[in-house]
Amino acid sequence: MARGAEEMQGSGRLARLIGWLQRAEVFLAGFFLVGMVAMIFTGGVARMVGRPLNMTIDLATCFFAWATFLAADIAWRQDRLIAFDLFSSLLPDRARRVLTLVNLAIIAAILAYGVVAGCWLAWVSRARSFQGIPGVSYSWVTMALPVGSALMLVTTLGRIRRLLRGGEDGA
Repeated sequence: MARGAEEMQGSGRLARLIGWLQRAEVFLAGFFLVGMVAMIFTGGVARMVGRPLNMTIDLATCFFAWATFLAADIAWRQDRLIAFDLFSSLLPDRARRVLTLVNLAIIAAILAYGVVAGCWLAWVSRARSFQGIPGVSYSWVTMALPVGSALMLVTTLGRIRRLLRGGEDGA
């Protein structure tokens, strides 16, 4: 009896941690989006008054990369990405579930590749620095790929798990 209660409490802690991480992801995606717009606006105003700030474009690029990958996971988790179910909706339930599982497995494989390739890209770009921000590694931008892919991979694996447990379609 006590073991079941411990597992329930452990899963409650995990659910709270996941909820906190998801809220942090939404906050960071919004922060990076607003930061990107602020950098572009600041750079434009600075150029207009004759004092260009070269680092604003580099920071906006970095913020854009991170906002894009974080927002992609948020959209994927909330099932807000574009989907075509013209043919799959005609299939029987079991065939539709198998097709969904195959699609999710393909997506998981692509995301796993994104994690590996993104880590390699960040490693090889570690010596490259921003043009407008000397001394800051370009790996800060390229790390958005493996981190975003890893987040989307976790979301995808959760969908696969729900699908195998007999829940919703997962996608």
